[in-house]
Amino acid sequence: MPSPGAKLSHSSPFCKGGPTMPSIFSYQSAEVDWCEGNFERLTVIAEYYNTLSISNVSFFVLSPALVYLNQQYRQQRALPLYFFSGLLFCVGIFSMYFHMTLSYVGQLLDELSILWTLAVAYSFWYPRVYFPRFIKSRKHFFWLSGVTTVIITTLMSFVKPAFNAYALNCIAFHLLYLTWCELKKCNDKRVHRTAAAMVLCWVLAISSWISDRWLCGLWQSINFPYFHSFWHVLIAMSLLYCCPLVVYFDVNYEMPSFKPKLGYWPSDSWPVVVPYIALEEPYKQC
Repeated sequence: MPSPGAKLSHSSPFCKGGPTMPSIFSYQSAEVDWCEGNFERLTVIAEYYNTLSISNVSFFVLSPALVYLNQQYRQQRALPLYFFSGLLFCVGIFSMYFHMTLSYVGQLLDELSILWTLAVAYSFWYPRVYFPRFIKSRKHFFWLSGVTTVIITTLMSFVKPAFNAYALNCIAFHLLYLTWCELKKCNDKRVHRTAAAMVLCWVLAISSWISDRWLCGLWQSINFPYFHSFWHVLIAMSLLYCCPLVVYFDVNYEMPSFKPKLGYWPSDSWPVVVPYIALEEPYKQC
């Protein structure tokens, strides 16, 4: 079995032949290789835990959970929620494919699916009060987000795919800044508690990502190279708290006739809960 991080002499268990340039679809043709050992459990799956464990299943659970729990919001603004949830589902699929093959195409699909999911989220939910001065409408902001994503991030993926992993984590800082700006305007203790849980999960997630990337030798020495799997789970949990916050602020800005209320599933009394947004009855119009 190849050691973690080593490249095979041929790119796939299914590809035999001489030392030719590997196909972009070939096993282990990606620029990155995570700390988990390759092909240790199955000969057709490069990174077993990053592919089949709960780490990627979490994305498949997150997507329908957002749609189901936020039923009232979905009735008012179905397109953003369905679109975003569908892209999250794609993130899970492409992440599984990437970690199964460690192929160049898998790496591109994995990173681009995340980039486009963020672009869609920004396009639908970025508050108008933060628009640049030259943007006059949501339609113009859609075009700005789309063009920026295509020209800068998507094309950059083909030049240097590994760069996007760091760019994606930098975007998180902007999201945290926006959350902080909105929390200063909000007195709802549930919103602040949910934001704190989101930040905690994100800090643990990014710590796991950095640990797997930079301290791989240490984790291999103690036979515990699974921190990238923890990253998947923790970032999905962070999104589980982040998305209701985004919806909460969106209702405040875009649906002034409704008042958002943060609820907890299955019950407020449970120690571990999933937040969602309920809409109180519309205010009476004068």
